[in-house]
Amino acid sequence: MLVLSRKTGESIVISGSIIVKIMRVEGDVVKLGIQAPAEVPVHRQEVYDEIQRNNQEALTRNRPIAPKLSGKDLSKPDLEKSAVSTPKVK
Repeated sequence: MLVLSRKTGESIVISGSIIVKIMRVEGDVVKLGIQAPAEVPVHRQEVYDEIQRNNQEALTRNRPIAPKLSGKDLSKPDLEKSAVSTPKVK
């Protein structure tokens, strides 16, 4: 883990697109400002952990089993039903 010292008003840059700025220090609480692209999710650790737990639970939750299909390949036409009758020539 990289450990840096910063003063109020100073920043660090991550990957050229994420800026973390020290906004203020109040006792043992540090207020951070985070500027990141919209496609980069930013969460507090406890929120991120809860999201991960919920996602894992959703994957492992007992869900009803879908009914079994007949085994018939519905992507292929039924040749018996789709056969075109040809008139007999005399």
